[in-house]
Amino acid sequence: MVALIAASLRATLNGASQILLQTHPGCGLLVLVAIGLQDRALLAGALVGLLAGTGFAWFCSYPRRDIETGLYGYNATLLGLLITLVLDGAPLAWPLILVASMLCVPLQRRLLERMRRQDRLPGFTLPFVLLGWLTLGLCGVLGGLIEARLPESEIGGWGALGGMLRGIGQVLFLSAPAAGLCLLVALCWADRNAALWALCGSAIGIYAALLSGAAESQALAGLAGYNPALAAVALSQVHRSALFPALGIALAIAARLAFEQLGIAPLTMPFILTCWAVAFGLRLARQHARRTNPGIPPSLSR
Repeated sequence: MVALIAASLRATLNGASQILLQTHPGCGLLVLVAIGLQDRALLAGALVGLLAGTGFAWFCSYPRRDIETGLYGYNATLLGLLITLVLDGAPLAWPLILVASMLCVPLQRRLLERMRRQDRLPGFTLPFVLLGWLTLGLCGVLGGLIEARLPESEIGGWGALGGMLRGIGQVLFLSAPAAGLCLLVALCWADRNAALWALCGSAIGIYAALLSGAAESQALAGLAGYNPALAAVALSQVHRSALFPALGIALAIAARLAFEQLGIAPLTMPFILTCWAVAFGLRLARQHARRTNPGIPPSLSR
C-alpha cells in the first residue's frame, strides 16, 4: 500500500515537472507552487487535469514506467490550466477538464508507441495542442487566446527581468513574475543548464517581439518568450552544442510569427514544430552522410 502511494505521488509530481521537460518530483512540486502563486483556481484546474490524466493511465494499465515518469500527466495538466482560464471557473469547466484529460491519454499512448516502434518523432505536447485548439474552437476564441493580463511595466531594469520571467511563466499561462521565478528555480533544481537556456529563450523571444513592432506591454507579457524557452530547453538536453538550442530559439520565434499571421492561437505548437524540424534535418543529414560515405558505420554519422 505504501509503495503504491509513493508511486502515485511520484507519477503526479513528475507529471507536473514534465511540462518543463524534466523528470524530477521536486521540480514538479515547485511547478504546482508556481501555479498556486498565480491563482488558486488555476491550481485546482491543473490538479484535476493532472490527477485525471495520471489516474486514467493507471486505470488503462499502461506501462508503469511511463506513468511514473509523468508522461501521462503533463498534457492533462496543461489542458486543465487552459480550460480553467478560458471558462473562468464556470461549472462546465470541471467535467470538460475531466473529459479532455482522459481523451489525451490514449492519444499520448499512441504517440509513444509510434515513436518507439516506428522511430517517429516525439509528440511532446501535441495532445494538449490538438485538444486545446478543439476547446478554444468550441469556446469561439480560437483566433485570440486570452491576451495574457498585460503588465504595467516598462523596458529596462526590473521591467525587462519581469518580462523574461513572464516568458517562462507563460509555458503554464502564468503572467506573474513571481510564478515565473518559481518555475526558473524549479528548472534550476532539476537542470541548471536547462534553466539558463530557458531564460535565454525567453529573453530573445521578447526582444524579437519588440523588434517586430510589438508594444512594450505586449512583449513584456511573455507570450513571445515561452515557445523559444521550451525549444531551447528541449534541444539543450539532447545536443551538447549550443548551436542547436540557439537554432531552436530562432525557429520557434519564426513559427510563432507565422501563427500570428494566420490568426491561430499558437499554444506550444511552435515549440513542437521547431523540435521536429531540427530532428528531421539531422536525420536527413545523417542519411546523406551514409550515402556519400558508405564505409562509415551509422553510429559515426550521428
